[in-house]
Amino acid sequence: MTSAVTTDKSTRPGYGQLLRTPGALGFVLPGFAARLPFGMLTISILLLVQHTTGSYGSAGIVAAFTGVSMAVFAPVMGKLIDRHGQSAVLVPVALTHATAVSSLVAFALLGAPVWALALAAVPAGASVPQVGPMVRSRWAAKLEGSPLLPTAAAFESVTDEFTFVVGPVLATALCTGINPAAGLVTEAALTLIGGLLFAAQRATQPGLVARPAHGEKHAPALSFHGLRVLIVAFIGIGAVFGGMQVSLAAFSEEIGNPGANGLLYGVFAAGNMIAGIACGAIAWKIGPRRRLLLGYIGLTAAASVLWAADSMILLGALGLVVGLCIAPALITGYTMIEQLVPAASRTEAFTWLTGAVAFGQAGAVTLAGRLTDSHGSSYGFLVPLVATALALTILLALRAKLAPKAPSRIVSSSRPAAPATSAAPAGGVNERGLGHRVPVTVD
Repeated sequence: MTSAVTTDKSTRPGYGQLLRTPGALGFVLPGFAARLPFGMLTISILLLVQHTTGSYGSAGIVAAFTGVSMAVFAPVMGKLIDRHGQSAVLVPVALTHATAVSSLVAFALLGAPVWALALAAVPAGASVPQVGPMVRSRWAAKLEGSPLLPTAAAFESVTDEFTFVVGPVLATALCTGINPAAGLVTEAALTLIGGLLFAAQRATQPGLVARPAHGEKHAPALSFHGLRVLIVAFIGIGAVFGGMQVSLAAFSEEIGNPGANGLLYGVFAAGNMIAGIACGAIAWKIGPRRRLLLGYIGLTAAASVLWAADSMILLGALGLVVGLCIAPALITGYTMIEQLVPAASRTEAFTWLTGAVAFGQAGAVTLAGRLTDSHGSSYGFLVPLVATALALTILLALRAKLAPKAPSRIVSSSRPAAPATSAAPAGGVNERGLGHRVPVTVD
């Protein structure tokens, strides 16, 4: 029998081989369309609220409420997805998000006070569709046990960062060139259309998680020590994103060129995307835990000099370096989920990491907004430095928790595991359209 996921031992796993995985393009393309708006949300809120209130601090507070609510509700959404299926959850969530963002826009344009905008931002953040974790879960189900899985993680990081290249530039152009509300209106429309397109791809979604049998307990993703350590690391990464968004916008205002914000943030995100492409093309000889630590050390070192930039060229160069350092840590963290968390809780685990990034981003935009209002953009750039330094300290202290380990009683599928000697169905695809795990050799 042949498997749905095959690996040629004579060649290094690459992006071409990854995208030839049966059914991959069917969820990759609509998945990209559905998550493009994610890169537009925070910057669109910042620009609209700053325009209506005249304060980056107020804009940061509203954006923070969006990020915190997303961080809180993302794992809940992940648990619902694991239990009820991606399409069943995504359709109502996309509709809710479009409605919530439209309400936030209306409140802002009507001159509502900051507290009202913050309250309106809560449902907008809580309803952000977790498309990235859904795509990663589909890859994990398709490629379980395959050396292509790290390549898939790198590919997803590149896709994420491409949205952060296009999203902020598009949002800035819409907000500054058409109308301050145009960025959020476009974000809501794209989320709705892209989400519905992705939800229609039912054939490749992972199977449902069974309800635990009597006497068995389904272990929540957060019960795994390694995931909790990764959450801390991802909060620091989120703080880099949030601190850069606010501080780059403030720096552009200070030099009298607000349009430079999209360009500077695009260079930063492009560095992340370039590093992501490279990470997926490298045949790594060191383990993921060591890669994560080395990548985070590099990120902390790069973030430590942002505050000293005094020109657009220098800040662009430093932002590029910071972006280059994010991808190795981000990609490795997502890759480690397969080792640290069983399939039954995997989507929930991915949403915890996505929520951690959002939480770090929320805290950073609030603090950086206050600092830039009071002291200028240089002080805003201190936020990524402090956040990554604290996260690195915890990561080094708890690195032993990143060793693969799982509780003994876990319900991971709706059917009992097949005996090791049983044969796969014709074509190597089970009744849920997912490839069976097959032995592979990693060079």
